[in-house]
Amino acid sequence: MMPMPHTGLPQGTLDLLILKTLALEPRHGWAISERLAQISGASLTIRQGSLYPALHRLERRGWIKASWGTSDNNRRAKYYELTKRGRSHLEAEISAWRTLTDVVAQVLESV
Repeated sequence: MMPMPHTGLPQGTLDLLILKTLALEPRHGWAISERLAQISGASLTIRQGSLYPALHRLERRGWIKASWGTSDNNRRAKYYELTKRGRSHLEAEISAWRTLTDVVAQVLESV
């Protein structure tokens, strides 16, 4: 499989991916990044310089909350989890994303 060219994610996509990653269980930043890489077959690599500002933004908006814990390798780590507001926002964003991608696909296939 050829690597995807780096074009950057459309605005808001990283937030959506982070929220979706946290939908099942709380994770620390490194685990979020690793999970996204794993699910995408290493096509998505999220740099710390993008990930942590996004996590802080999501926390300020009340969509996630953070607490300190111990990681699998016995290090202190900040764990992030979805709030009730975050779960509602995630559902709305998934719906909007599906609508947008359907419309874009429709245009690409018809023009």
